[in-house]
Amino acid sequence: MKMQYSKKVGSYPAVGVTLSIALALYAIGVFGILFSYAETLEKLVRENVKLQVYLNTTVKESQRQQIENKLVNLPFTDKSYTSPIEFVSKEEAAKKFIAETGEDFQSFLGENPLKDAYLLRISPTYQTEEKLESVKKEIEKINGVFQVFYVAGLIDDINNNVTKIAFFLVFVVILLLVTIIVLINNTIRIALFSQRFLIRSMQLVGAKQSFIQWPYLKRAALYGFFAGLFATITLYASILYIQNQIKDLSVLFNLQNFMIIGTCLLVIGIFISTVSSFFAVKKYLRLSLDELF
Repeated sequence: MKMQYSKKVGSYPAVGVTLSIALALYAIGVFGILFSYAETLEKLVRENVKLQVYLNTTVKESQRQQIENKLVNLPFTDKSYTSPIEFVSKEEAAKKFIAETGEDFQSFLGENPLKDAYLLRISPTYQTEEKLESVKKEIEKINGVFQVFYVAGLIDDINNNVTKIAFFLVFVVILLLVTIIVLINNTIRIALFSQRFLIRSMQLVGAKQSFIQWPYLKRAALYGFFAGLFATITLYASILYIQNQIKDLSVLFNLQNFMIIGTCLLVIGIFISTVSSFFAVKKYLRLSLDELF
C-alpha cells in the first residue's frame, strides 16, 4: 500500500526555522545588553564625579551654612539628587584616612591638618574639562572657600571613551542587524521553497493572492514570536549565569533596559519573519512553471 503525505498550507519545518531566527536574534540581544551595560557604567561613573570644596579653618558654623546654601543653589549643581551636596568634617576625614591606611597621623603631628569639605555633585551638562575649570574658579570666589579640587583629565577621558564605545557598539549593532535581516530572510525563503508547488496549485484553482499569503504570514509571525521569546529567555539565562560567575556585573544590569531589549527582539522577529514570508510567497506566485522547477 502506497502511503500519501499531504502538506498543510503555510507549514514548513518549525523547529529549524524558529531556532535559526532565535540564534540570530540572540546575537542582537547580546550587543544590546553590552550597550545597556556601557550606558549604566557611564551613568555610575558620572554620578561619582564630585567637586571637593575645602573650607578655611577659620570658617564658623553660621558661615559654613551660608556657603552650603550658595553651593546648593548654584546653576551647575545637580539638583536631580535629593542630596546634591555632602558635608565631610575634618574629624570624619581623619577617621576615614586612618581606617584606610592604618596610620594615625594626628598622633605624629599633634593636630588634625585636614579641612572641612563639601562633596558637590555636578550636572552632566557641565561635565567637561573646560566647564569644570570655570566652575572651580567661580566656587573659589566664595568667601570662606579655601580650595576646589577635582581629578584633572578624568572627565575628558570619560567623555572620549564613552563616545568611542558608543560609536563602536552602534556600528556593530547596525552591521549585525543587516546581516540578521538577510539571514532570517534566507531562512524563510529556503523554508518556503518546499511549498512552491502548493502555492502555484492554489493560484491555479483561482485563490486570491491575499488568501494564499495569509496562512504563511500568520505562521511566520508565530515563528518570529516564539523565536524572539526563546532568544529573550536564553539571553536572560546567560546574563544570570555570567553574573553568578562575575558578581560585580550585577551592578550594571538594568531590568528596564532588558525588558526593552526583549520587546525589540520580539518585534524584530515577528516583523522580519512576516515581511520575508510575504516577499517569498509573492516571488513564487510570479514565477512561471518552468522556473519553479
